[in-house]
Amino acid sequence: MKQLRIRTLAGLFAIAGVLSWAGARLWDSIGTLPRVPLAAPIVLAVIAVILLATALSIRARLRAQRERRPGAKGVDPLMAARALVFGQASALVAALVAGLYGGTGVFLLERLDNPARRDQAIYAGFSVLTGIAVIAAALFLERVCKLPEDDDEDHGGAARAA
Repeated sequence: MKQLRIRTLAGLFAIAGVLSWAGARLWDSIGTLPRVPLAAPIVLAVIAVILLATALSIRARLRAQRERRPGAKGVDPLMAARALVFGQASALVAALVAGLYGGTGVFLLERLDNPARRDQAIYAGFSVLTGIAVIAAALFLERVCKLPEDDDEDHGGAARAA
């Protein structure tokens, strides 16, 4: 599997943000802008916590296995691969969602005199922050699941030379 690139996630965030800002301007000129749901930052925060808990669990299991602790449970490679795929998918979706709410939030910042719009801007801001938390947790999970580099070629050459 390829590693996630922060450049890719930032690009998704920026494109979604610009499109969302333009769409919010257009929608507001035609009619009433849809509300930013209160559940958006909550759901993103739950996903970030799940990713972080998974990463910490896998890291602890790998550390116990590396230290050869008695009764240490190993990490099933298929489970680690599934966790990694979940993390990468979550990071990509979180970048899009955070960009979407970021663009909407920037549009709403222009109209903070209305209390309802102010609340929507706050929800959008929290959605962006929790989206960034999902991305950070996914990148941490990816780092935990990364296999160590294969140094057998270097050691093999040194052993043959000796």
